[in-house]
Amino acid sequence: MKRKLDIILKSKNGSIIFEDESVIVIDKPAHLLVLPDRFNQSLPNLYHMLKEELGDIFVVHRLDKETSGVIIFAKDPETHSALNSQFEERQVEKTYLAIVTGSPAEMEGKIDIPISPSQTHPGVMKVNRKHGKPSVTNYRIVELFDGYALLEAEPESGRMHQIRVHLATAGLPIMCDKVYGDGGPFFLSQVKKRYFSEGDEKPLLARTALHAESVSFNHPKTGNQVVFRSELPKDMRSVLNYLRKFRSQTMPLVRVSGRTAVSNG
Repeated sequence: MKRKLDIILKSKNGSIIFEDESVIVIDKPAHLLVLPDRFNQSLPNLYHMLKEELGDIFVVHRLDKETSGVIIFAKDPETHSALNSQFEERQVEKTYLAIVTGSPAEMEGKIDIPISPSQTHPGVMKVNRKHGKPSVTNYRIVELFDGYALLEAEPESGRMHQIRVHLATAGLPIMCDKVYGDGGPFFLSQVKKRYFSEGDEKPLLARTALHAESVSFNHPKTGNQVVFRSELPKDMRSVLNYLRKFRSQTMPLVRVSGRTAVSNG
């Protein structure tokens, strides 16, 4: 018999990836908060859902509301402490996929730029080379299009909005990012010539095109390394399918075991 949590997550295109006595790993759907909203505590959020179902629950890391993908929660204080230590010591490997606007100049790169909270816009981060906290994001091109790209991003640090700020600063804002990009939804008419619609055109994507694809860490109880993955959600897959059809490059890139290579065919 399915639990209430499973049913709610499935209705929002999410799921439980893994669960044992000490951790629960969720495939978080886009538009679902991780923690209660500070202005409206009644909004649906993962923390309250898990607490109602499991009792005590501990947040290990966070994802933005519009970001989909893998997120971990601890079920007891000891596991929470152990996982926090792994995050602080940068032993946890996180991989994200982002659809960006613009064309990267290099196949891969490292963005090493300190960031800090904005003093004038609460909840927003900004580049602060003098007083910001050290922040590093590595990225690789997974697939290249005319004016767009699919990137794999691996943050070495875990600052709020880090990937979004870093990619925007590099001239590669994430598609539909309302804070660090142009924020506009993505329509098929933007890439398909002579597009015609009998009614109002619906966007293919209307949220920040960022997905937490995988998380790897040492299980606090067994000591074994574990890896949890989440498939790219339907909205981002749809955008990529149309970019391949209408904005493809003559020499596409292909992903091989987490790396990037040039296809000869």
